Amino acid sequence: MSGTFIGMPVFPPPDHPAFPPPDHPVFPPPDHPAFPPPDHPAFPEAARDAVRDTTLRANLRHATHTIRDKRAKAVAELEDWQRLREAGKRIKDHTLRHLDRYLEQLEAEVTAAGATVHWAADADEANRIVTGLVKATGEREVVKVKSMATQEIGLNEALAAEGIHAYETDLAELIVQLGDDRPSHILVPAIHRNRAEIRAIFRERMGSWGRPVPDDLTDEPADLAEAARLHLREKFLRAKVAISGANFMVAETGTLVVLESEGNGRMCLTLPETLISVVGIEKTVPTWRDLEVFLQTLPRSSTAERMNPYTSMWTGTSDDDGPRTFHLVLLDNGRTDALADDIGRQALRCIRCSACLNVCPVYERAGGHAYGSVYPGPIGAILTPQLRGTASEIDASLPYASSLCGACYDVCPVAIDIPEVLVHLRERVADRGGRGHRVEKAVMRAASWVMDHPAALAAGERAAARTRALHPGRPPGAGAWTESRDLPPLPARPFRDWWKKNRT
Repeated sequence: MSGTFIGMPVFPPPDHPAFPPPDHPVFPPPDHPAFPPPDHPAFPEAARDAVRDTTLRANLRHATHTIRDKRAKAVAELEDWQRLREAGKRIKDHTLRHLDRYLEQLEAEVTAAGATVHWAADADEANRIVTGLVKATGEREVVKVKSMATQEIGLNEALAAEGIHAYETDLAELIVQLGDDRPSHILVPAIHRNRAEIRAIFRERMGSWGRPVPDDLTDEPADLAEAARLHLREKFLRAKVAISGANFMVAETGTLVVLESEGNGRMCLTLPETLISVVGIEKTVPTWRDLEVFLQTLPRSSTAERMNPYTSMWTGTSDDDGPRTFHLVLLDNGRTDALADDIGRQALRCIRCSACLNVCPVYERAGGHAYGSVYPGPIGAILTPQLRGTASEIDASLPYASSLCGACYDVCPVAIDIPEVLVHLRERVADRGGRGHRVEKAVMRAASWVMDHPAALAAGERAAARTRALHPGRPPGAGAWTESRDLPPLPARPFRDWWKKNRT
């Protein structure tokens, strides 16, 4: 949809009925609660169900392989890619070490530019702030720029509870919303849908939300995009309030930055009278010069483009251009806790490019819904347990949703060592205790003692070698490990005995 709004006639045409009609409910309450629902299974069970869906696997395989191949070519064009990667890492680490100072600077600059800054400690506070701001305008509907922060806090559901309808304007997010679905990818939320499924969703649901699709709608991408474009144009021209996130916030000037590929964000950021931006505190960068690095690495890592099609920047408000009222909601929601973890804080470097998802063999087979979070894939496996904690079964299982192959680290444009953080979080889960962990700790303590006493270790090796014919092929209680792995056979004698005979 990039660039497709230019030159379009004003919509709606004179003969098109107003929407919503007077007797139409503003927003039917969603059928699902904020994600994940209480009955969402842990990752192993959810993934087991997902891999049986052959359509899902085919959709994911085609999409992720296409994106990863294009990204590899785009990155290969830059001889200094590794230097840019290191620069991005250092900028982010420096900012996180001094985040308190840069956030105060950001607040001062945003306020000086005529906007209002709000601080939200958690999702509930952020939702109260935003719903209160929307209700104060008297409006009952808002248009939204694609935002993972608002998905994280369940903002759409909170607005719906107050009778406010939030319209997603990103094409993929629109597909997800119309289908009463959940995003399954950071960059392409509807990656689990194919063209035929999207056409069916548009035909079934779009008319009840606004302008219906043409009777002869096909599943050609151009036709689907045109139907969405005409449907959304109505929303853009009517909306008085918009809600966005931001990819970056420049502390030096109080400027917010949104990168998107369709032009819908540009429409939301310029047409409405009131703009509310909900942004995680980690999205701060110190200066414009720092922003230069990410404007090179993010497009190539996400959409495999040399330059982002639509990069919107705004600083405060202006009487002559854009919204006249701007509110910035700075969201913590677990980020401060993650910041306190020397190893885990790497996750806060993330610029939401989704490159790690597209190379992950686990994500490719299980899909994004199995993670039970708006942040799926490798980055979700380390970010979600830090933002939400590991008290629930689903969150405690996420650090294990990986083969530790390291492909995610290789493609990360800010060099997040995801395998290192995964192992770190696994240790945290194990230290929490629970089923099997007490036995595991006892075994590890016993093994540690044996390793510290060479004579005991030697005696144990000889005893194991002499009784090897009696050993079971699959030790009891280890089926989850051995059902897909063969235990190596024990040799007839320990290596230390062979060494002693042949090398002394």
